[in-house]
Amino acid sequence: MKTYISILRGINVSGQKMIKMPELIKMYESLNFKKVKTYIQSGNVIFQDKKTNCPDLEKKISKQISIDFHFEVPVLVKEEKELITVLKNNPFLNKRKEDVTKLHVTFLSKEPELADLEKIKNGSYNGDEYIFFGKTIYLFCPNGYGRTKLTNNFFENKLKVVASTRNWNTINKLVEIAENTGKE
Repeated sequence: MKTYISILRGINVSGQKMIKMPELIKMYESLNFKKVKTYIQSGNVIFQDKKTNCPDLEKKISKQISIDFHFEVPVLVKEEKELITVLKNNPFLNKRKEDVTKLHVTFLSKEPELADLEKIKNGSYNGDEYIFFGKTIYLFCPNGYGRTKLTNNFFENKLKVVASTRNWNTINKLVEIAENTGKE
C-alpha cells in the first residue's frame, strides 16, 4: 500500500461546499481506501491505496464527491514522497530562514506553460514573493496570506491550472500524519 495526500480545493469556506469530516472519511472508505484520516476542515485527506497514478485518484475522488455531496470540487493528489520533497526544498527556509508563519505552498494540477509564467514574472505583488518548483509554488507573504494578490484564483486565472494553497504548518502536519500512517 502507498500513502497519498489529497487536497480538496474550496470546501468549508465561508459556508460554501460544506462537507463534514466524518462524512468525507466514510466516502473515501467507500472507495476502498485504507487508513483514511483528515486534517482540519479544509479538505486534507491522508489515505492508503494500491499504487495508482495520482490523476486517476483525483478523478475517482472528484467523481465520488460529486455523487455524494452534489457539487464539484477540484482535487489534487500527492504521493507522500512528493510532499516530503516539498517540505525539504522550501527556498524561503533553506536559503533565507523566513518566518514560517508567512510561508505557504500552492499546489498546481500541472506545470504551467512558460508563456503563462512570463505573464506574471514582472508583476508587483506588494512585497509578496513566489518561487516555482514544477507543480509547486512556494509563497512568502510578509503581510499575511489574507492580504496577498497571489491567491488560488490569481494563479488559476493567469496560469490556466487548478491551484490549492496550504500554510506551512499544514504542510508539516500532513507530512507527519502521512509518515505515521505508513508506519501503522
